[in-house]
Order: sequence, then structure tokens, then C-alpha cells
Amino acid sequence: MFQISPDMDDETLLAHACESLATASVMASDVAAFVDTPQRHRILGIQQVIMLAELAVNRVLDNVEVSRYPA
Repeated sequence: MFQISPDMDDETLLAHACESLATASVMASDVAAFVDTPQRHRILGIQQVIMLAELAVNRVLDNVEVSRYPA
């Protein structure tokens, strides 16, 4: 059903992954505001995992940019 173009470069894929993770983090935060405490804690835990993944993708994206344009 879904397919990633085979000629898509790594930087574009990483940027899209980062944006998707940021969006998922915001959505989880929004949902957490409308649920009771036990579920809120679970959702906020999921949000933290998403944020950690976003940080990792951002670091890889930074590394890709640095290796592409060395100082």
C-alpha cells in the first residue's frame, strides 16, 4: 500500500522520520491531556520514547550533514 521511492536520499528520509516523530509526540501529549491518570502516565511514557527516538534521528541527521560538508 505504501512505498518509499528507491531514489530517496538518506537526509530526506531522516528529515521525514524526524518530523513524523515530532508530530507523534505532540499527538500523544494532546491525548494525554484528555485521559485519567493511569492512562495519562502510559501515554506520557510513550511520548518519552517517541522523543528519545526523535533525538536519535536528529543526531544521525546532524552527523549526515557534518559528513557531507566537513569543516
